[in-house]
Amino acid sequence: MHQEKQESQDGRILLYEDYNIRVSSQPNVYGEKFVLRLLKKNTNIRNIFDLGFPGTEEQLKKSIHKKNSITIIAAPTGEGKTTTLYSIMDYLNSPEINITTIEDPVEIRIQGLNQVEIDANKTSFSNSLRTVLRQDPDIILVGEIRDTETGEIAIQAGQTGHYVLSTIHTIDSIEVITRLRKMGLSDYDISSTLATAISQRLVRKLCPKCKKEREFNNEEKKIITTIGEKYNVAFDLSGTTYEASGCKYCNNTGYYDRIGIFEVLDITDQIKEAIMAGKSSLEIRRLALEQSYKPLIIDGLRKVVDGYTTIEELNKKLLIY
Repeated sequence: MHQEKQESQDGRILLYEDYNIRVSSQPNVYGEKFVLRLLKKNTNIRNIFDLGFPGTEEQLKKSIHKKNSITIIAAPTGEGKTTTLYSIMDYLNSPEINITTIEDPVEIRIQGLNQVEIDANKTSFSNSLRTVLRQDPDIILVGEIRDTETGEIAIQAGQTGHYVLSTIHTIDSIEVITRLRKMGLSDYDISSTLATAISQRLVRKLCPKCKKEREFNNEEKKIITTIGEKYNVAFDLSGTTYEASGCKYCNNTGYYDRIGIFEVLDITDQIKEAIMAGKSSLEIRRLALEQSYKPLIIDGLRKVVDGYTTIEELNKKLLIY
């Protein structure tokens, strides 16, 4: 990073053995603001189900075992999109499959993958993607769809026999369609190529050493039952739940580690027709809810009922009450 430049910059600190630190700076009226992101080097890839991915392996294969299509993971910054992408790549990785990734930067190195790190000053995602398409890949990971050009090339890659995985910044899986539309991609391209949209958030897990068991109170039962009835899902509230306590292990926070909450939108033939017809996200959501789609809040409440997290922690991410 350049000390003499009074403008927004991105850089990194590479001094430490176990961590890289990504740095973002931005001038403001009081001086300069910095945000640091810690990235662990050579970390083990976690199993997709250990991250909290809902459903069975059969359902996972239905969502991500694709060809001639694109799967997009959507979430705000810092909600674990890249970690989920790496877990999916690790799940799909095998010696007979040519997998190429285009990343900025390569955060975790995985044996058996062709990982390309782009230099923002010399090239772009779109230019790198053009080159990768000549490398005969079976699966392509594009770190992020940031603009129309990258989106168009990613869609074209999916249309020409490749399976593409990428991320996008938006609030949920339905809004992936809206975001792609706003980038200028046609309804035909989206409907013919988008196979799965996955949205996620990260919530803190209750500390396993100090969490306290108790009954669900009436307010919690009312909140969970009301949301369950809205989406035609029944929750068993006859058992116990847990609340945060605090100990040395969790630094007296009551929480230790994090878990993902997910929603998965499989683009069925009916949803493809709705996209082609230019239907709004509200109409597509209504159609998806009639099928297998369940919103983020449902998976979040399941993890509350199963004792992974608390309804208070879930409310911080999804504002359910």
